[in-house]
Order: sequence, then structure tokens, then C-alpha cells
Amino acid sequence: MTETADDLSAPLGQDKPRRKRRLRLPFTAMQALAVMLGLFLAAFAGFAIFNKDPLGGEPMTRIAIQPKTADEKPAAAGHGQESKQEGKHEAKEAPKQPGEQKTVTMIDGSTGTRHDVVIGGGDSADKGEAAAANAPPPVMAGIDPKLLEKSRYGMIPVVAGDLKPFNVYAADADRAKAAKMPVVAILIGGLGVGAAKTTDAIMRLPPAVTLAFTPYGADPGKLAERARAQRHEIFLQIPMEPYDFPDNDPGPQTLLTSLTADQNMDRLYWHLSRMQGYAGLTNFMGARFVATEPAMQPIIREAAKRGLGFFDDGSSPRSIAPQAAASAAMPFGKGDIAIDVVPTPAEIDRALNKLESLARERGTAVGIASALPVSIERIGAWTKTLSDRGILLVPLTTAMLKSKSS
Repeated sequence: MTETADDLSAPLGQDKPRRKRRLRLPFTAMQALAVMLGLFLAAFAGFAIFNKDPLGGEPMTRIAIQPKTADEKPAAAGHGQESKQEGKHEAKEAPKQPGEQKTVTMIDGSTGTRHDVVIGGGDSADKGEAAAANAPPPVMAGIDPKLLEKSRYGMIPVVAGDLKPFNVYAADADRAKAAKMPVVAILIGGLGVGAAKTTDAIMRLPPAVTLAFTPYGADPGKLAERARAQRHEIFLQIPMEPYDFPDNDPGPQTLLTSLTADQNMDRLYWHLSRMQGYAGLTNFMGARFVATEPAMQPIIREAAKRGLGFFDDGSSPRSIAPQAAASAAMPFGKGDIAIDVVPTPAEIDRALNKLESLARERGTAVGIASALPVSIERIGAWTKTLSDRGILLVPLTTAMLKSKSS
């Protein structure tokens, strides 16, 4: 075989013809199908997530709503107009009725204990229940009708001649003896919310312990009536604006510094009508309100005009209540020690011992507490031996009168 010059000059191993490479895909047909399916599912999920229709994907029935003519009569119950629509519709939502229920979280100002309270009259569709909820609370048993007058919300206290609610509804006490020896008064607040804890306080604490009721709860008047039957005197707690309102909200109809005097007075009348038989008022929270003179002064004057006393729980050092009460010549008291700020047996006992020492030093001392089981248990045990140590337990009204005369 004769080799040419080209053959001699060609590199070794390059004389073989080149093979054509086949185009190979980076994935199989099954992998391509899986990718396409994944893209479809991702697109569907994205549509479901970002679509603004909250009922997307749900079964939906579309019903044409025809405008009602003047002479058209309502259809009977059970026809198409009553069909339940699970999709979107153009019918406007019915306005809420005044008797509709509302859940309010109550926070005890000294312990931080939270209670969920249902206020209102139930299902707005039930007109009977709504009307009952909006009806004025019934007058409690043992209440002098001469000491009541009608308001737009129900019966509220009033002076009748020489009779004042503060004097008539004050619990019995040996005031002559109280004038000669150190006295201690205790106010248990936050009652009326939670029948079990309220009943526990009523039945386990001695009658000389004063009980303060909030205006909330299903039937605060019934529980207050039971307290009076056990010879406890009662005070009414008025929700007032704290510094961190509305993050810390005492509840509906709270007295606010941003409202006018007339608006706050209307709210006060609502609170006053929730029950009867209380000797005085006390603040529920309200550190900002009691320190704001233009807001607080009208409330004190109104309470004095209606023959009530006022008790300041002592939680706000800037409170103007003492000066306002003095100018109105009304019975006034102020809390000295919060007994269960730390709700443990040891700390409660320590606070009670401090209260006892303060009574010996000044002649009168007032402690406040909530109706926690541990508080009820420790206070009840402490009061059993208090007289043996030369100190008299008295109702709050007696301590207020002694402080005023001293």
C-alpha cells in the first residue's frame, strides 16, 4: 500500500473516522414529567395563598338577591331566602343588637389576676333575652326605697332627708370601743366576677370585713345581696382609667380623662345602677383618673351629693381624692397596705403583721386584698386571734369615721 505525503505527515492515531455524538438530555422522560407536575402544584398553591378570596376552594352557592318591592310580603321560613350561603354575597351584615354579649378580661390591679367576664344579654336574635339583659337590674332585698331614685339605667342612690346611704348601709360596729383602741379594716375587692370566689369570700370571712363589688358579672346584685345577708357591708368599685389605658382596660363604661364631665357622669350612673345597698364607692384601677383633678372632682362631688363615702385604694400617690373629699365634706378613707401583692402565705402574713403594727402606731390602718383562695385563708386565720392582741377588726366605714374624727 502506497502512502502519500499527507499520510506520512498526519499525527498518529488520527486516521480513524470520527463518530458522531448523540444529543443526550440531562433528565429522563419520567423526571421531566415529575418536574412539570411540581410546577403545576406550586402554581396552584401560590394562587390559593395569594388569592384575596378567603373562601377560595370552598363550595359556593350563588343566589340572586332581588330588591324587595313595597307591597312584597316576606317569604315564609324555610324558603330560599333562608338558605345558608357559604360563599360571598352582597347582603349587608345585620347591625349588632344592644343585648349582644361581650367578653371582657378583668385584671386585678394589685395581683394581676385575670378573669374573663361575659357582659350583655345573649343572642341578638332572641329579642326576649336581649330585652331582659337591657332591663334595669332588680332592686335588692333590704334596700330602703326612699334612698333610691330612677335613672335611665335603673335605680341609683340618693339622700332622703337626714338619711344617707353611707350611714344606713354601714355595718354594725362598736364605735365607742373602736374609738379607744387600735382598729384595722380590710377591704376585699374584685368581687361579683366569679360566683365561686365571691361566695367563698362572703362565707369564710368575718362580717367585719368589707367587700367591694365590680359592676360586671352576670348578676352582681344577687351576690351583693347575699353578702349583706351575711352582715358584710359592701362598696361599689368604679372602673377608672389607668396610665396604660387601653392596653390595660378595666372594662366597659370606664371613666376616662378624655371624656367630658357629662359623659363620665352618664357612665357613673350606669355603674351605680348595677346594684344597691353600698355605703360608698372605691376606684377600680384608675391611677391616671384619680390624679386628674378636672375628671375626678365631678365624680367626688356627685358621690357626696348622693350620700356616699369614697375610699381610695392608695395605689396612686398622686391621687387628688383626699383633697376633693375634704372639700365636699364626705366620709373618706385610703388604703395603707396591699396585702396580697405577692400572693404567697409567707408574704401575706408579713403584710398582715405590718398592718397590725401600723394600727398600733396610728390608731387606724386599712388593708386591701383580692379574693384569692390563699388571701381568704390567711386573712381569715389572722382575724381569729386579732382581738387577743389588743386590736379590733372593724368595717371600713367605722375606720373612715375614726380617721375623720382624729
